[in-house]
Amino acid sequence: MRPRKRIYDEAVCQALALLWEAADRICGKRLKALLPVLIESMERHGHLRLSPVVRSALLDISAATVDRLLRPVRAASGHSRRRRWGLGTAVRQSVPVRTFADWGDPPPGYVECDLVEHCGGAHEGSFVHSLTLTDIHSGWTECAALVVREQTLVVAGISLIRQQLPFALRGLDTDNDSVFMNETLQSYCREHRLEWTRSRAYRKNDQAWVEQKNGAIVRRLAGYGRLSGLNATATLGRLYQSARWYVNFFQPSFKLASKQRHGTLVRRHYHAPLTPCQRLLASPYVDEGIKDQLRQQFAALDPVALLKAIRDTQQAFAAVDDGHGQPPARATDDLSAFLDGLATAWQNVDHPPDRRRKAATKHWWRSRVDPFEHSWSLVEGWLQAEPETTAKTLMLRLCEQFPDAHGCATAYLATARATMAQRAGQTTHFPSQ
Repeated sequence: MRPRKRIYDEAVCQALALLWEAADRICGKRLKALLPVLIESMERHGHLRLSPVVRSALLDISAATVDRLLRPVRAASGHSRRRRWGLGTAVRQSVPVRTFADWGDPPPGYVECDLVEHCGGAHEGSFVHSLTLTDIHSGWTECAALVVREQTLVVAGISLIRQQLPFALRGLDTDNDSVFMNETLQSYCREHRLEWTRSRAYRKNDQAWVEQKNGAIVRRLAGYGRLSGLNATATLGRLYQSARWYVNFFQPSFKLASKQRHGTLVRRHYHAPLTPCQRLLASPYVDEGIKDQLRQQFAALDPVALLKAIRDTQQAFAAVDDGHGQPPARATDDLSAFLDGLATAWQNVDHPPDRRRKAATKHWWRSRVDPFEHSWSLVEGWLQAEPETTAKTLMLRLCEQFPDAHGCATAYLATARATMAQRAGQTTHFPSQ
């Protein structure tokens, strides 16, 4: 039997690996949606030269084939897939509740807002926070670094992000944290005529849009380590300024189209992956003037330069971690060397430093009732008196003294004893427990 003709040769695989690295190692479905945009942008800036055959193959490739061709690359790189205190009662009761199902399809400008702690697992002292705003319509996400958790800084961060958004801010949805439920934010929303809503207490899914971005953007970029001090805040702010262009123009994301429940089975259907910029360009709610500005911004952006800026800033966290040291000098603008490194980056096993991982929680609690809670002291006495006693003998004694507490074990042991007696040729009757 003749082997099948290979459709995608080594040149296509190498180009796909480079594009995957330039897209920050996103999944196949998102990469498939990004390929036309990313190829055109990298060719426009002179970072990529593809033959017509390779270019046509990359544009025609399916998402499943992308994952299949990248499987050895992912395996070699070690890449794997990687989420109170008292409230202002009067303010809280004045803010209406909005759940995840209440959003529908609002126009751009209605955002969810949340804070992310960079405490490294220890809440003592002061540490940096990230303020995240995510637009419901497009998925456009902006982040700001706050040196401490304080309500006036939150309002200042919202005001800064509001000036950077390509659309007017219309509504703000927050959780029930006291840093949001206060008169400072209430006055700000009234002054700027923002519709202010809140989620239900202890229902994180009510803010599913921004919660997803907290993991996909904030934790992916800044990790789980502790950041404190002005130097760390400034470094994190520089990181978000570079990442906002890369995330909103070159990172496609899924958007839920519908969800149906059939008994215990939930079927979810998603729209095709698009970048936030592409959703705004396709939106009927956005003016043509804003769309022209977005097109001009996209034409001037270099995804490789943005990714290099993100990587350089991430390396600076090693010096300012936990508030010690000074940020290192800015890296040289050698894009060619960085681009050459992307072509072979998958060959280096990717072991993120400890501060980039989420600390594992020790499982100290019981998930089942202890069946020996009231009888263990008796078992210890038997063991001290007769150290050679077997576990089976101890269990038989417990079943005889506490038949109600060990009913299943009593029946099992009675059956086992009857079987052993029959094998020994004995006819023994045991009283039922």
